[in-house]
Amino acid sequence: MGKDFIRIGGAREHNLKNITINIPRDKLVIITGVSGSGKSSLAFDTIYAEGQRKYVDSLSAYARQFLDQMQKPDVDYIEGLSPAIAIEQRNSATNPRSIIATSTEIYDYLRLLFANIGQAHCPDSGQPITHQSTSDIVDRILTLPPRTKVMILAPIIREGKGEFRDVLERLGREGFVRARVDGEMVELAPNTRIKLDPSQKHTIEVVVDRLVIDDKIRVRLSDSVETALKWGEGVLLTLSQDPTQNSADWKETLHSNRTFSPATGRSFEPVTPKHFSFNSPSGACPVCHGLGQKLIFDPQLVVPDPAKSLDEGAILAWKRGTKRMIVYYKSLLRAIAAAFGQNLETPFKDLPEDFKKTLFWGTGEKEIEFHFWRAGKMSKVTKPFEGVIPNLSRLYVESESEFTKNRLKSFMSPMDCDACHGQRLKPEILAVTLGTMEDKARYLTTGPSGKSLSNPLTPGLSIMDLCSLTINAADQFLSELRLSSFQKAIADEVIREVRNRLGFLKNVGLGYLTLNRESITLSGGEAQRIRLGTQIGAGLVGVLYILDEPSIGLHQRDNERLLNTLENLRDLGNSVLVVEHDEDTMRKADYLIDLGPGAGVRGGEVVVAGTIEEVLRHPSSLTANYLRGDLSIPVPRKRVKPSVEKGWLTIRGARENNLQNITARIPLGAMTCVTGVSGSGKSTLVDDTIRRGFFRAWYGSKERPGLCDGIDGMELLDKVIVIDQTPIGRTPRSNPATYTAIFNQIRDLFSKLPSARVRGYNAGRFSFNVKGGRCEKCQGDGLIKIEMHFLPPVYVTCEACNGKRYNRETLEINYKGLNIADVLQLTVDEAVTFFRSIPQIYEPCLTLAEVGLGYLQLGQSATTLSGGEAQRIKLAAELSRKSTGRTLYILDEPTTGLHFHDVAKLLEVLNKLKIAGNTLLIIEHNLDVIKTADWVIDMGPEGGSGGGRIVAEGTPEEVAKCSSSFTGWFLKSVLK
Repeated sequence: MGKDFIRIGGAREHNLKNITINIPRDKLVIITGVSGSGKSSLAFDTIYAEGQRKYVDSLSAYARQFLDQMQKPDVDYIEGLSPAIAIEQRNSATNPRSIIATSTEIYDYLRLLFANIGQAHCPDSGQPITHQSTSDIVDRILTLPPRTKVMILAPIIREGKGEFRDVLERLGREGFVRARVDGEMVELAPNTRIKLDPSQKHTIEVVVDRLVIDDKIRVRLSDSVETALKWGEGVLLTLSQDPTQNSADWKETLHSNRTFSPATGRSFEPVTPKHFSFNSPSGACPVCHGLGQKLIFDPQLVVPDPAKSLDEGAILAWKRGTKRMIVYYKSLLRAIAAAFGQNLETPFKDLPEDFKKTLFWGTGEKEIEFHFWRAGKMSKVTKPFEGVIPNLSRLYVESESEFTKNRLKSFMSPMDCDACHGQRLKPEILAVTLGTMEDKARYLTTGPSGKSLSNPLTPGLSIMDLCSLTINAADQFLSELRLSSFQKAIADEVIREVRNRLGFLKNVGLGYLTLNRESITLSGGEAQRIRLGTQIGAGLVGVLYILDEPSIGLHQRDNERLLNTLENLRDLGNSVLVVEHDEDTMRKADYLIDLGPGAGVRGGEVVVAGTIEEVLRHPSSLTANYLRGDLSIPVPRKRVKPSVEKGWLTIRGARENNLQNITARIPLGAMTCVTGVSGSGKSTLVDDTIRRGFFRAWYGSKERPGLCDGIDGMELLDKVIVIDQTPIGRTPRSNPATYTAIFNQIRDLFSKLPSARVRGYNAGRFSFNVKGGRCEKCQGDGLIKIEMHFLPPVYVTCEACNGKRYNRETLEINYKGLNIADVLQLTVDEAVTFFRSIPQIYEPCLTLAEVGLGYLQLGQSATTLSGGEAQRIKLAAELSRKSTGRTLYILDEPTTGLHFHDVAKLLEVLNKLKIAGNTLLIIEHNLDVIKTADWVIDMGPEGGSGGGRIVAEGTPEEVAKCSSSFTGWFLKSVLK
């Protein structure tokens, strides 16, 4: 039996109530239950943590000190545990250098492919690069005019630090007479020391021969070239002096027996896989160092409010500074306005475009007459106007003040590098290609961006061109790539590995993503499915895979492929444990575990465990009730109809990423769902275009809004709020009471008590974050961390305060028999009763209880809250505030991590916000949410370049009638 089951006994982590359960091995097992019932506590904090801990314990003490060590979970025993791999939703990538191609190892294979069979081209001419032999170099030198003086040099040291005394002495012993050191000719005379600064970089080139071009020097020249190539390791320099010119200048030409461009005469190093890495100096663009972006001054940040005039300080960057600088800038503006006949009091948005361009970028060669007050008199200066942005750029480079640099950075935005056009690599590396001009025309003009930044002179696709394709298009390109038999022998295995990985990513519904998509821009679901695809590619057997809602962000149409992937992982001989709420996934499970019955302290128990048939027969399981149809989320009887009185938010000509110049209309005062298959353009429309547009216009955000002709109706709203499932705090000190500001009111209440006033305690005395009232031994944590050598740290309760966080004097202040630490231990439901007579505390507590969080403790650590709980706390905080009825709430898949029952509660909360007159804009795949919406905008029809259009819009019933809408097809079944 031990071989067939993972046996867990006495699991008590977080809210788990001494669970004992047997989980079948080599099966697809689903753990479900309401949000906060203990699913993640069982799957990740108990099973995965113990599997990982046992693995780390098997290593040597030396190895363990380099690994993150996990606490032993609070469990009596776990038997039959395999090596565990957790594939969570958290997107751990924070490095802008990480892209999909690198995180899946596809880029490593592509580097091998291009280094071995890629055709190198000259980036200047587009002609193929050839190898030069010694004879080719001799012939090229002999093409110089007769009587040309030529020096042949071999580079010995290139940009190296040191004295190099041994190198120079060796050259002298070998018979060389002269050398060029850092551009200066020196004699290599015996017993003469050439002093070099060891802390500086130096370049040393030895003079191999000096000749005058003549018909009779071929043999001598050949010997000299061979000698120079030998000493220069395949590279030599020629210095030539034209006999027809009187100039003493020498023309320098590089020759190499490596690679050479016949058109331009440039020689290049042979490419290796490291040259295709944008993390290596060998291949990275020297301007942006492989990032593809650099910070430049953004005109929209320099002039954040175009409604202001120049006289009112429209140019914000010139509004700050010393009094003398501000006077100087104003005199510049007066002069430039007078020269172009403009009024300083005209709003900036009404100024002519030509004048704005001159203001930002300068007058070029055209001179302007400026008048400055100097030394007590007015002086006149005639010079070109530098321009605001060149002025700021110069100030940023020249300033030595960190304060000034940081101030100027607030006016800068990341833009594509103008040297590599965002392609991260050097031009000569981007000129190594595969394929033909026909391939380039076919693939790069139909990419998501609709344009190519590739070198138009070179045929085929470079490595970054290939990465700019979607996963579907990249797979097609490699499948159709025509290779010679010699190239096939080299590349067959590499191409097979790349296509296998691309196939896995397609199978988990990610074919719409481009390979150069930065990992930090992926949603949690996308990042998890990429890791899932990578794990399937690894082909491991006998592993316990633990996944956290892999269906998030996936349209119902693509769900079947994900389920097939999970089944394939199981069929390889692995145990697959999935925390999931998706109905289709639950019905496919071999074994289902339902935790509950409630959340928090009301949960943590196994309600039912068994096959789907056994679970469906359970009478009191909430999950079974929804799966059987006994409970359901009803279709609303009445929907909010768009009206002229409330108005519309209209986005005109949106064309960011794959959006096809669409115009989207969102009714105000209603709930709108934006739907569509993955990659159809939902996030680009809602987040990149609408949210960024509002944030830039109202809050001066540095994020560049998506391209569109304009957003109409912004004046009908007064604020935009994004509500997501990110934690309400990153540290254990953050809790629901501090986030919702209830704790401020509680501290004020305690500070006004007579016993507190007698002692002179203010509200700060009752904070556990500052000195005064907190316990100083644990600094208000309640726990003390003890570092253990080679073992994970141990947390013990502080013996000074017994985990209460406050010192004895502070805890002596009581309200209705409870001190401040006791109040933090109250659940929300208990706080509603306890503070009924104090509206400032009672009302926000009541709101928390109404959104289904009555079981949470006021002082519960934010790090122990689930994503759904964090989201509802944020919604409760919004409901507690006075509503203006003109707020736009943006939610991106708010049902992530939510059970059917939680979705019903969420919809009740959203409905309250809507009743107050606010507008809700939701990206969603959950059909229960979509069917309750007032308006639906369905994007598609496909992902990537096949999407970006509005397939259908209207009420859910109208969208369901659209034959070309995938969402409509699935909506039909839930609208009955």
